Parts: sequence; structure tokens; C-alpha cells
Amino acid sequence: MKLLVDADYVVYKCCAAAETEIDWGNDVILVTSKFSDAYAAVKRELLKIINNFLWDVPELVLFFSDSVNFRKSIQPAYKGHRNRKKPCGYKRVINQLKTEYKVVIMPTLEADDALGIYATQNRGKCCICSPDKDMRQIPGRLFDMSEMMNVEEDEGAKWHLIQTLAGDQTDGYAGCPGIGVKRAITLFEDKGYSWKTVVEAFAEKDLSEDVALENARLAKILTASDYDFDKQQPILWTPATDYRIDDGAGSKDEEVKRPST
Repeated sequence: MKLLVDADYVVYKCCAAAETEIDWGNDVILVTSKFSDAYAAVKRELLKIINNFLWDVPELVLFFSDSVNFRKSIQPAYKGHRNRKKPCGYKRVINQLKTEYKVVIMPTLEADDALGIYATQNRGKCCICSPDKDMRQIPGRLFDMSEMMNVEEDEGAKWHLIQTLAGDQTDGYAGCPGIGVKRAITLFEDKGYSWKTVVEAFAEKDLSEDVALENARLAKILTASDYDFDKQQPILWTPATDYRIDDGAGSKDEEVKRPST
């Protein structure tokens, strides 16, 4: 069993916790960190994850986001509020982890997307380990750092539509004004989990289908079928007009060549 770890989350948290402020007065505050403390904290967090799989001998694969994000080509303001610098030691910890573990960083992709691609290439052979609610889009096993769950394909597709309407303030896309997760679920349960329901909800707020599609593309966590392995770039999500999850209709995904696993 391979454990696919959202290492962005783990390393950021541990490095931030290892920082110490020194106030020199005269308007000078110095932030310092001890690398050994940060790295030891990361190792402890990884061990905690492994300890949830004592029935197996898991192999850890660590996923990090690339410094370039393809979603900014869709919406330049995407995650613009997150432009604060990484905590002390962040890059050095990653470089050290590369000497001990398999580390995956895919060009222009966030860790979530690389996780989704890898997991859907290796169905039944891996488990995603991430507290990020976005990963509920990806079919397969998911450990959210507190409980284990199995995400069915239709459940993942529905969660994508829910996030399209609800938006995500943390990631910086608005969704449909006035609609949160609970309201979105109610709407879909009433009208059906379909692209038509999404477009109608945006239209009621005087927003076009193009705005709905932009939100859907920002919300979509990539799977293997959403990635062109030859060109090493995402295939942007494009729904069929009659896209409806509960009747088997699908999106107009192109056929892509996938590497053998």
C-alpha cells in the first residue's frame, strides 16, 4: 500500500511551528528557526500517519506543489491572498526529504492535482492522506488525518459540482454568490446533480455560463484523465451540455495517453 501524503500541509505546519521571534527593539524583529527541530517535527507527523496503517507496511510518497500554478492562467487572482513567504527552513526540509522518500512535484500543478492524478492511476493500490476537503473529489481511499473513508466516483463528481457553487474563500474563488455548501447540496438534491443546475444557479445571480465554467475549472482537482502526459499539462474540464452525474452522462474529456503503472 502506498500512502500519498499531502506534504505541503505537513511541512508548512511543522516549519511554521519551529519558528521563533527575537525582538531586537528599534523596529527590528528577527525570525529564526532550528532546522533539526523542524525536520524532526515533520518525521513525527509522517510517523503518525504510518501508525494509522499498522496492518500494512506502507510506502510513503510525498507530494508538493510546483512554484507555478496553472490555475492562475484561468484566474490571475487565484490564491492571491496567500502570497506570504514560506516559513523558515521550508525548502531545506523538502530537499532533505528528497534524500529519504519519493517526492513528487509536477510542473504547474498543486499537490492536490498531483495526488489526484497519481491516485487515479493506481486505484486500489494507494490511499490519499490529506486533510484538504478538495480531495473528496478523488475516487478511492482517503485518510483525512482523522478518519478513513472510501470515495465513490459519483460522490467525487458531485462534490466537484458542490464546490463549484459554494466556492472556496481559502483558495480564492467565489462560487455562486449567496450559496454555501449546505445550500448547494439542497439545490442539487432538488434539481439534480447536473451542469444545467449549476448554470441556472449562476444565471439567477445574473452571472454567465462562462463565470460558472471558470469556477468549475478552478474547483476541479485533476485526475489522470484530466492530464496530457505527453504535453505535461492539464486538460481543462469541459462539461457536455447534458452533463448529469446521476444518469451517467459525462464530460467531454479527450483521450489521453497514460503511462503504464
